[in-house]
Amino acid sequence: MVLPIVVYGDPVLRKVGVDIEKNHEGLTQLIADMFETMYEANGVGLAAPQVGKAIRLFVIDATPFADVEEDEESEFTKKELEILKDFKKVFINARILEEDGEEWKFNEGCLSIPKLREDVFRKPNIKIEYYDETFKKHTEKYDGVIARVIQHEYDHIQGVLFTDKISPLKRTLIAGKLNDISKGKINADYKIKVYRPKK
Repeated sequence: MVLPIVVYGDPVLRKVGVDIEKNHEGLTQLIADMFETMYEANGVGLAAPQVGKAIRLFVIDATPFADVEEDEESEFTKKELEILKDFKKVFINARILEEDGEEWKFNEGCLSIPKLREDVFRKPNIKIEYYDETFKKHTEKYDGVIARVIQHEYDHIQGVLFTDKISPLKRTLIAGKLNDISKGKINADYKIKVYRPKK
């Protein structure tokens, strides 16, 4: 089932997600719904807070990145394209243990902040610990684009948005657009949910 994606301004996007247990009610269905929702919105990652659940869960399918033609304009190396082609994972109760390397810039967007993109600096190498959908524990290292996608989704379960990582000047320049999004003055290409505080 395609779920509505909550947009900027909803308090759930600012909550630090809580760990979940293997028997978390409706987990298998939620994971399936999150993948379906992400595909419907043409995303490569989606975190549980983005569908209104403040839990430590996110899904990634980087296959669309691999569809990029490898040419002089491509931002990805041949090795990265190979990794991206088969990268589909579920991350439960994730913890990034290490981030290192020289920060690099990449233009990021977010399904919870429709039609807004900015350059974000992140470290290129990470070490992450997480459980998959069968609750098997993994500790893995990633770099480059995959590391960045993971970092972006991980931020969501920490209550952080990519707009928090841009300069104060840039934030000031996009403040009006963010305000419009929070009020629902946006035409997204997918189902969204705008926060309406109870009076």
